[in-house]
Amino acid sequence: MLCDMSELGRSGDPEDVMAFCTGCGKEMPAGVAACPSCGQSATAAPVVASAQGGGLTDNVAGALAYVTFIPAILFLVMEPYNKNKFVRFHSFQCLFFTLACFVLAIVLMFIPLLGPILGLLVWLGELALWLVLVLKAYQGQKFKLPGIGDIAEQQANA
Repeated sequence: MLCDMSELGRSGDPEDVMAFCTGCGKEMPAGVAACPSCGQSATAAPVVASAQGGGLTDNVAGALAYVTFIPAILFLVMEPYNKNKFVRFHSFQCLFFTLACFVLAIVLMFIPLLGPILGLLVWLGELALWLVLVLKAYQGQKFKLPGIGDIAEQQANA
């Protein structure tokens, strides 16, 4: 969730607010002008993740949504995550990415001779892309896959 440093957590308590640098993803102390780790200006819309009464912060929930499709489904039905657009986006993107990978694997299964070789290369690419998705979500960024990301964004905002 992108917002300014003055936004409070869900409970309204200023101590529930944690800001994360949009450049390196590390936690930033409140009121600083630049990230202590990478030096990026704090005025560039830092990511604020609120602690939800012992629950997960938004960036952790977004990253966990990519650990198979089961957490993604759970986040879409559990309060308070199902009301958070950031977590909903990453959950829907995970589901659509998983579906696309499954369909691609089925298609490659029916290609004689080259199917297994292409399948291995595609699987390695999917693994690399999955790692990028997890890291970007953990950094509090909304990394949209072409096509899939637009559909996920529509579903998250619905």
